[in-house]
Amino acid sequence: MNLLIREATAQDLQHILQLYAQPAMDNGKVLSLQEAERLFAQFSLYPSYRLFVACQPDNGLAPDHEVIGTYALLVMHNLAHQGTPSAIVEDVVVSAEHQSLGVGRAMMAHAMSLAREAGCYKLVLSSNQKRVGAHAFYESLGFQRHGFSFLIEM
Repeated sequence: MNLLIREATAQDLQHILQLYAQPAMDNGKVLSLQEAERLFAQFSLYPSYRLFVACQPDNGLAPDHEVIGTYALLVMHNLAHQGTPSAIVEDVVVSAEHQSLGVGRAMMAHAMSLAREAGCYKLVLSSNQKRVGAHAFYESLGFQRHGFSFLIEM
């Protein structure tokens, strides 16, 4: 599959919100476009937090590319680990019709490459316990189950 992975722009937000609306993600409960635009503008305050999109050329019918996947990457600087940064991948989602075609694999390879370039000692993610298929996918990429993830609903 011909795929382009690039940093998201404000023009991508409507497509990203549609991806988040999928049942496996936010199940139709997403921000309004105006709310998303306001929050997206704040991303620039976090220079190591970036949102990426995976795009597929639209067969030359228009100059844009179809957004078919997205993920966020945060590189955190640390005082621990002798100052070596770590990275977190969040909000990984691929459109239902493009799943199992290598889009997620390409996005994760992209995230791993960026984390390596930043000198990170680890790249982590969390996944809901119910998402058994996603766990198998991440393990196929070399991710290992490590420790526990805890949360408090707010």
